[in-house]
Amino acid sequence: MTELLYQTDSYLQAFDALVTALDEEKRGIVLDRTAFYPAGGGQPSDMGTLVKGNLTYPVRQVKKAGDQVFHFVEGDAALPVIGETLHGQLDWERRYQLMRTHTAMHILCGVIFRDFGASVTGGDMDPLKGRMDFEFETMHGDLVKQIEIAINQEIASARPLRVEILPREQAFQIPDLIRTKINLLPEGIQKVRVVEIVGLDLQADGGTHVKNTSEVKHIRVADYKSKGKINKRIYVEIDDGE
Repeated sequence: MTELLYQTDSYLQAFDALVTALDEEKRGIVLDRTAFYPAGGGQPSDMGTLVKGNLTYPVRQVKKAGDQVFHFVEGDAALPVIGETLHGQLDWERRYQLMRTHTAMHILCGVIFRDFGASVTGGDMDPLKGRMDFEFETMHGDLVKQIEIAINQEIASARPLRVEILPREQAFQIPDLIRTKINLLPEGIQKVRVVEIVGLDLQADGGTHVKNTSEVKHIRVADYKSKGKINKRIYVEIDDGE
């Protein structure tokens, strides 16, 4: 079982951990604890390095399989052995960009749910850009501009974010906890991580976020498209607003 350090501290950039399992064929390393976020929920995995003495393993991809997290490394150097200690270091620039982006998506989701009652039907993100689909029958330029103004007002409001891990039964007593059209939480998940943008948004979510909406800085609606009769897609880009 891999302890997920990023769930309680998104700002942790480096850590030490023990090797607990290996996938020799795919060059995958399982650790007893990790700050690397595995791909999931529309958020790409982290990148970075694992270091053993003078040997550095570049981490190209991270995936979760059951209760283990595999760190897939590049190169042809011999893998470490089970029981050895490695030092993990995130590509912090990439991670922080993804944190800003993920929080931006929650701001967008929170504003649209609050102002229009529209549910999310899908989403995806890369560093400093993403897209989200909503149940809208119509969308036009004036509405998009209104949304862009509203989401940047939430950034200017400097709302704090809070993270809690709750028992499933307690979490599902929260109204509108699942904002996606399809509940993506398997029945076997007994603890639910809840991310709150105080005063705006409260959702079940496993990704990494900034501590305050002000860190997002600025969201620009780059485009919008119709993806069906009641499915509209909004593309956003995150910048410094200068």
